[in-house]
Amino acid sequence: MGTRMQSAIPKQFLLLSGRPILVHTIEAFYHSQSRPQIIVVLPAEFHSYWKELCREYDLNIQHQLIEGGETRFHSVKNGLEAITDDEALIAVQDAVRPLTDKQIIDNSYLQAAEQGNAITAIKSRDSVRQMKNGVSTSLARDDIYLVQTPQTFRSSQLRKAYTQPYRNEFTDDASVVEAAGFEINLIGGSPRNIKITFPEDIAIAEWFMADRP
Repeated sequence: MGTRMQSAIPKQFLLLSGRPILVHTIEAFYHSQSRPQIIVVLPAEFHSYWKELCREYDLNIQHQLIEGGETRFHSVKNGLEAITDDEALIAVQDAVRPLTDKQIIDNSYLQAAEQGNAITAIKSRDSVRQMKNGVSTSLARDDIYLVQTPQTFRSSQLRKAYTQPYRNEFTDDASVVEAAGFEINLIGGSPRNIKITFPEDIAIAEWFMADRP
């Protein structure tokens, strides 16, 4: 729902360079070599609004629309139930990460096919501290990675992971799969693969888009 965006509508519907953010995100996958089938998971109350946006902005890319759940965990689980192919490679993408490069997308599928999963991430460029019980401690920056999406998995891994009951510490799909006993494999992301979270992120994303070849 994007409460930190301070917007009356969910942030995936906000305009980025004149088109909804979610449109850019879908097109990134459509224009990759992988050309996956696309499932869009949204709150039920916004399905009609999304269909109107597709007509208004001429989004003719075929996709399946699924009702979202209470949390990210439940929304991904709903989307997963719509996939019938037990041999599928499944990439989970933030709706508001519209600048994912197609090379990252294609590499995530290739690495997941070989290793079982592929989690996009970049090394932290900043010093990092952890706060526990009011006391901050320094963490080794070289050991810290910032997780992005896509997070891509063999269907068998993701299905097994999502048989677990929901826990608060499940902040992304990698944490769910790891809790199911699978080793997590990181692949290179990009500083430009930003997640639109705050109002200023739209300006940053538009600058990145203008700077593309």
